[in-house]
Amino acid sequence: MKNRRTGIIALCVVVLGMYFNSLLAGSAYRGFQESASGQGNKSGSLDIGGRTRRYFLHVPPAYDGKKPLPLVLVLHGGGQSPESAEQMSGMSAKADKEGFLVAYPSGTGRSSRMPTWNSGNCCGYAMQNNVDDVAFLRALIDKLEHDYSVDSRRFFVTGISNGGMMSYRIGCELADKIAAIAPVEGAQNTDCRPTGPVSVIVFHGTADRLVPFTGGSTPFQIGPRRSDNSVTNAVAFWVKNDGCSPTPKHNENSAAHTDIYSGCKNGTGVALYAIQGGRHLWPGSRISGNSVAATDLMWSFFVQHPKP
Repeated sequence: MKNRRTGIIALCVVVLGMYFNSLLAGSAYRGFQESASGQGNKSGSLDIGGRTRRYFLHVPPAYDGKKPLPLVLVLHGGGQSPESAEQMSGMSAKADKEGFLVAYPSGTGRSSRMPTWNSGNCCGYAMQNNVDDVAFLRALIDKLEHDYSVDSRRFFVTGISNGGMMSYRIGCELADKIAAIAPVEGAQNTDCRPTGPVSVIVFHGTADRLVPFTGGSTPFQIGPRRSDNSVTNAVAFWVKNDGCSPTPKHNENSAAHTDIYSGCKNGTGVALYAIQGGRHLWPGSRISGNSVAATDLMWSFFVQHPKP
């Protein structure tokens, strides 16, 4: 009983930390800032499936409309917001440094304050109403490709929690467009039939109590009880799909155990960062308590794995 009580308290601390991160981000970004050159955060919307879908785009100083830049989609967690995803990931700062575009789309919900993604068997409003988020994200990529100078060989998707689950689904269903995905604390809970190889880098904490590393159910899931697939099964799926060597280069340190797979089809790759003692948080973020810089690591992986 004592261990259960301790676990529940620890979980509450994690959830409250993510919640307050979301509130702070929403306050900080209520007004989008755009410079005279068109750089900065630009709000936008897209009508699809009878819904008006919101997103914002971060345009780095390097953008001049002449040289095509990579595009990264960052998907928020369930009940969070595009603004909190920006703050948690630090992806806009990374984009300014490295020179790429970042889109932060929003899921759907009964309230704009509690959006979710339909990632298969999760989560909330989006799943219960069978919202076609795959069509929305495909349309968003197409729109940004039309409106901006975007490198069509370098479309990448990441996300945390329910957003991490959705990034898996996008890898499965938009394999014709997506070069690589980087799920963070998510589970691959969808019937996955990609039309080709997609590079995958996974970040997942071994002490995640909301989406367990080893899979299964928890009392803390959003919506109806479900059984998450394990991280090991997801990685094994992509190793097989991408035709990688089944034996990875394995490394262990106090922060993370890593498995790097090579010999994959068409220059793709698969990698796993098992964050030791990691919780349901973005690794390397201010409140994560670990030194694994997920945003830096996934960007380095993206650079190495464009679409063939």
